[in-house]
Amino acid sequence: MVTISYKSKQFFFVLTKIGIIVCCLFFIYHRLTNNTLPFSYFIESTISHMDVSFFGICVVVGLSVLNWFLEIVKWKILVSGVKKTRFSSALHQSLGALTASLFTPNRIGEYGAKALYFTADLRKRIVLISILGNLLQMGVTLCFGVLGFTLLFFNFNFKTNLASFVWAPFLLFIIILLSLFLLKKSNISIKGVSLKTWVTHVTHFSKIRLRKAIVLSIARYITFTSQFLFLLLLFNLNIDYIYALSLIALTYLLASVIPSIFIFDVVVKSSVAAYLFSLAGISETPIVCITTIMWLLNFVLPSLFGSYCIMQFTFPKKSQLI
Repeated sequence: MVTISYKSKQFFFVLTKIGIIVCCLFFIYHRLTNNTLPFSYFIESTISHMDVSFFGICVVVGLSVLNWFLEIVKWKILVSGVKKTRFSSALHQSLGALTASLFTPNRIGEYGAKALYFTADLRKRIVLISILGNLLQMGVTLCFGVLGFTLLFFNFNFKTNLASFVWAPFLLFIIILLSLFLLKKSNISIKGVSLKTWVTHVTHFSKIRLRKAIVLSIARYITFTSQFLFLLLLFNLNIDYIYALSLIALTYLLASVIPSIFIFDVVVKSSVAAYLFSLAGISETPIVCITTIMWLLNFVLPSLFGSYCIMQFTFPKKSQLI
């Protein structure tokens, strides 16, 4: 039997971390050079259309910082039910997992990446908590998306066949119902844990932590939709606030139900947002610029910090349950 020396293991471990970071940087570069708008044209269009000021930059960047602060606090609250976690540790776990998930379909790599920060006996529960956190955010997106769709349908002269969009929220709702039914009836297992057991864990999850996580999910949603709205103002786009918020809500709803590799998330959101806002008489270019700016600030910039978190990563040696 061939044994690998400790130094060799450490070398391959460091090589793996570097490989993840290189893949992340490559995908970011690929996305910037193959965006809906060429990167040079994006810069030129942003400078020419956007009212750039120190105050505006501070607000936009500040909202991105707030967005990730809320996400890190939410993760800290959820995961602290399994292991006591400091804010700094939750920050490393969240940003490191973001970087590792950039080139995986629908952020699936985030679950495994976060689990690696914990000992083997906790990893199944950590994956479950990661899924729960994302489901809470998806639930908030669904609720606000349906509200936005309702406002568009009843209160605005939305010049399109809205029936073509009805399928999105209802399809998502049907999928959720079918999933819950199958979870209840199925004996399928994941890593040796039955789905019924997973549902039982969610059912018995701390109600206080769950309520806090829901509030933080709502706060996150309000934060990045406010950022989108503020960028609309900076680009001097003349549109009613409620109308704009309804379109933003519908944009996030439709983009969230379209499967995509996370690094191409900006293309999905750009395409959906550009189409919806074009129906309101707004040209495609400023909307694509806005979604690209939000992607750069909310995902690319944090992923660069996440690269540092990955390089600092070490496997845990001991768990402290509470």
